[in-house]
Amino acid sequence: MKKEVSVDELEFGVYVAELDRPWTETPFMFQGFVLKEAHQLETLKQYCKKVVIDLEKGPDLPDRSQLQAGPVGGPKGPSVLATIKTKARYEEQASVESELPRARDAHGKSEVAFNNILDSVRAGRALDAPRIREAVTSMTDSVVRNPDAMLLLAKMKEKGAHNLDRALGVSIYMITFGRFLQLPREQLDLLGMLGLLQDVGKMRLPEELLEKKDPLTKVEQALCQSHVAHSVSILKESPGLPPELPPLAALHHERYDGSGYPKGMKGAEIGLFGVIAGVIDTFDALTHPRPYGEALAPSNALSTMYGWRDTLFDGPLIEQFIQCIGIYPVGAIVELNSGDVGIVIAQNLARRLQPRVMVVLDANGKPKKPQLILDLAKDPKVKPDTPYRIKRTLEKSSVGIDPSEFFI
Repeated sequence: MKKEVSVDELEFGVYVAELDRPWTETPFMFQGFVLKEAHQLETLKQYCKKVVIDLEKGPDLPDRSQLQAGPVGGPKGPSVLATIKTKARYEEQASVESELPRARDAHGKSEVAFNNILDSVRAGRALDAPRIREAVTSMTDSVVRNPDAMLLLAKMKEKGAHNLDRALGVSIYMITFGRFLQLPREQLDLLGMLGLLQDVGKMRLPEELLEKKDPLTKVEQALCQSHVAHSVSILKESPGLPPELPPLAALHHERYDGSGYPKGMKGAEIGLFGVIAGVIDTFDALTHPRPYGEALAPSNALSTMYGWRDTLFDGPLIEQFIQCIGIYPVGAIVELNSGDVGIVIAQNLARRLQPRVMVVLDANGKPKKPQLILDLAKDPKVKPDTPYRIKRTLEKSSVGIDPSEFFI
């Protein structure tokens, strides 16, 4: 039995049997497939409005009206996106190449500021609010000019499982997402400070607890969750920070369906900044090496989070986040259809599946010198009749290169 459905209704696991246009007019290599990856869904949304699913080869879609009415569904009410009343327009002011030097300078200032934050917490002192504001402002300035440069540096500077400098990456993602949502400039700065400081309370937890590889006991879980209260307390004790920052720092572990902590807030109760903070904190955690598991490739993390829409997270906001960073985010390691391996260095906003890629390994796994820059949106050719395309994303641990050596 076959059934025609809107692309917007699709769920992972269904079997897509037919499109509303010829298969040859799309990038799909096979006529018929199980919908498993976020990039497949992104491509369907780009090329089609409706598809036909085969119920003999895959599951049917759920009855959404019943899901919304039932007790296990997500909270009712409009998306937090509806709370955005004022929007700003941002245009790219610099190429990623020209912005990289300024982004490095901003990132360096932020590293110094964050190390100062850690020293202050260890010593029981208030945070240096002016230095924090200056560091975040410099990062926001760079993201406003071109977000790809800061995102690239953030991805390349990742160091380990629970190093708190991960906060820089969260901060940059939050500024970037705020820019994508067209939030006013002063709100971008606030998001940047929130991303940088919302986990600062972890400095008051035992190091061995943060690095533990085995499952945590209930007592240890409760101790870990106490970092939220510690963060709020530290921020309240630091004069010169925005007064709304401490309560916002309590929100990034709340979840749309009420399953989060510390208060079990639901839906719109969490607010726009709280939901943004939770989405980005989760994405960064999934794509970052952890004591208890390997980091996921960005596309796999996005697929996982897409499955959590309208349960753990506000569905429309998740979809906007995927649109913001792209199926192949800046810094992702990808394998091309030529067998070469490259690093995504910039997005193409109009063609998200075809970013700019720096090729660093050839098909035999040998370093490519000099590196080759490919703008996939311009259809560079592997062969006279075959353009370069991304075949898949790769886990960083599976590739014998250190991407940071090319940019830092």
